[in-house]
Amino acid sequence: MTATQLGRIDSARRPLHAALLALLSAAASAGASPVASDSHSPDNTVALIEGSVVSMDGGATLTNGVVLIKGERILKVGAADSIALPEHCKIIHMKGKWLIPGLMNMHVHLGLKLPGAAGDSLATESDTEEVLRMAGNARLSLLSGVTTLRLVGEDHGTDFALRAAIERGEVLGPRIKTAGEVIVPTGGHGSLEADGPYALAHVVRKQIKDGADWIKIAISGGISDTRGSISAAPMTDEEMSTLIEVAHRNGIKVTAHNGSNEAARQALRSGIDGFEHGYHLEVAVLKEMKARGVWLVPTIVVTQPGALEFYTKIGSPPWYLERVRITGADHWAMLKNAIQLGVKIALGTDQFPFEPNDGTTATVAEAELYVKAGMTPLQALQSATTQAAAMLAMQDDVGNISAGKFADIVAVDADPLTDIHALRTIHFVMKGGVVVRDDRDEYAAH
Repeated sequence: MTATQLGRIDSARRPLHAALLALLSAAASAGASPVASDSHSPDNTVALIEGSVVSMDGGATLTNGVVLIKGERILKVGAADSIALPEHCKIIHMKGKWLIPGLMNMHVHLGLKLPGAAGDSLATESDTEEVLRMAGNARLSLLSGVTTLRLVGEDHGTDFALRAAIERGEVLGPRIKTAGEVIVPTGGHGSLEADGPYALAHVVRKQIKDGADWIKIAISGGISDTRGSISAAPMTDEEMSTLIEVAHRNGIKVTAHNGSNEAARQALRSGIDGFEHGYHLEVAVLKEMKARGVWLVPTIVVTQPGALEFYTKIGSPPWYLERVRITGADHWAMLKNAIQLGVKIALGTDQFPFEPNDGTTATVAEAELYVKAGMTPLQALQSATTQAAAMLAMQDDVGNISAGKFADIVAVDADPLTDIHALRTIHFVMKGGVVVRDDRDEYAAH
């Protein structure tokens, strides 16, 4: 792709971005929190009382705890007898509930299209239609308990428009970090194609200019590809090293869709920061990832039996289901090895965070599979909280219920450190001090 061609595309997208933002403002301004108008006291303080506050750092759970919130952030956390509540504080009773940080999902495509009837029906979807569909999916993601997510491949800047609308409060959705479009060599597993080190350097710089928090590349084939092997490594050494160097020079980390050992070794030599999926990665590669501190976002739900409900719903063709089946065993073995070796893992699903999977949501099912593969419940929770926050360099803002952090809080009916399945009982979700979901009478503010 030449610089002239890229310039023409950029020029065409600028009015589209303006139109998308205007449409989101008009169409989604009514999508405010269903209980936001009654969430704060006159002095802007809220107290969650009588609940058990779970520590994500391995400390003891605080029973009969108080979480005092002022505005968007947590002011104090402590035992009930140690915190005096302000006179006009809005009180929300959490007796018999366990409070955990809002969950974080690190591999999301809110505009997801996969092979099958559902994907075919979206073949002519415009960018304007897509961003509105994404806004609906963002709202459902938040209501499912995911208060922060990382987008890892959307179309034509729709993710930047959606993120801006959420940040302005025009659309209800999680906090978003995004990687823009997936950068690939021609014919690769992604939408933004470029060939040669300098063309790839250009598209990296352009994604960063547009607002990408990460750069996402695809360095092997994928399950949804009709041609090309998952075990291939189509990028040259010069292409990959230049792309990663340019991103790092701009302070941006790079993650790669990958299932190939050859491509993994190549990327590790070039300083990659993370891998998505890792379908067929062998122990030697995982050991090198551990040594280099490279992140793994497993998305294990997509190749395990719980995803069949989703694939049936979207009308996945037989060839796709067969690729899922033959990938699943290696994917599962890879995850077990990665956990045993201590590779850094952040939770991600590659399904909508709220998507039904094995009787729960994809996000919860992913955490449950981590425990089945060898994690403790605490480690699985950390993959969706403290570990994800560290990967995003957001540990000062999210990932734990502690003073100074955003009041992103979820309530469940049992102790998730004893049984990870407690995550199936999410009934209450707060983001930035605002209650966005409140299912039960006992949660009602008094």
